[in-house]
Amino acid sequence: MGYPIAGHLARAGHAVTVYNRTAQKAERWVQAHGGSAAPTPAAAARGADVVFACVGNDDDLRSVAAGPDGALATLRHGAVFVDHTTASARVARELAAAFAARGAQFVDAPVSGGEAGAINGTLTVMCGAEESAFEQVRPVIEAYARSVRRIGPSGAGQLAKMVNQLCIAGIVQGLAEGIHFGERAGLDMTLVLDVLGKGAAQSWQMDNRGGTMLEGRFDFGFAVEWMRKDLGLCLEEARSNGAALPVAALVDQFYAEVQALGGGRWDTSSLVARLRAARSRN
Repeated sequence: MGYPIAGHLARAGHAVTVYNRTAQKAERWVQAHGGSAAPTPAAAARGADVVFACVGNDDDLRSVAAGPDGALATLRHGAVFVDHTTASARVARELAAAFAARGAQFVDAPVSGGEAGAINGTLTVMCGAEESAFEQVRPVIEAYARSVRRIGPSGAGQLAKMVNQLCIAGIVQGLAEGIHFGERAGLDMTLVLDVLGKGAAQSWQMDNRGGTMLEGRFDFGFAVEWMRKDLGLCLEEARSNGAALPVAALVDQFYAEVQALGGGRWDTSSLVARLRAARSRN
């Protein structure tokens, strides 16, 4: 995600310095886009007005943001750190307080749209931050996003992303069951999805994943193991706010079964593979 995002920033005329744990990736980006590479997050952040991060989880984020070689060590007064990781609302609030204590600001800004959205510059970005921080970074983020909205204070962006993942989990499971049912009923599911895609059942998942689900092709897209991480964040937050998430909890276990089939890196639409596998065993 970070590679194409940084490319859009460079094409928009920003002076960009990149860091990646794999130095060769950063050097490859420099060769393609110009700018420069840094050996640590702290070195990349030195003198910057805005710093962007997109990593794997809470611990990774704490490391690049506030670890010994993290951006906070060199971030100038008044600068803003924008985090595109899907992480917990708790770590967003924690880091917002740490950055504020050093005279900087932190924006939790998870994204929706996947790698294709990052490449095409069409991401949806949901932000949690002070209004002043959001307005400072919004024009910059618009270089690679079709929608940038402030949802509320620190943590609100991450909570909105949890809503996004909860909705997707239910939609993909419903689509998987519909496809499986139609196949068992002997329907021409290519025709059925084409018809349904023009009615009330239409969704992004149907439009973009229906065909590949029919083909049994899952070697792309958003990995099951990452979706399980995200659903884990949702379920953890629900335990503290009292929300009931019965479908999410069930779908999380279905994804565990997909992992057991060897599909940890398959796209999330592979829920249909679980249904087919279960049928073949019966």
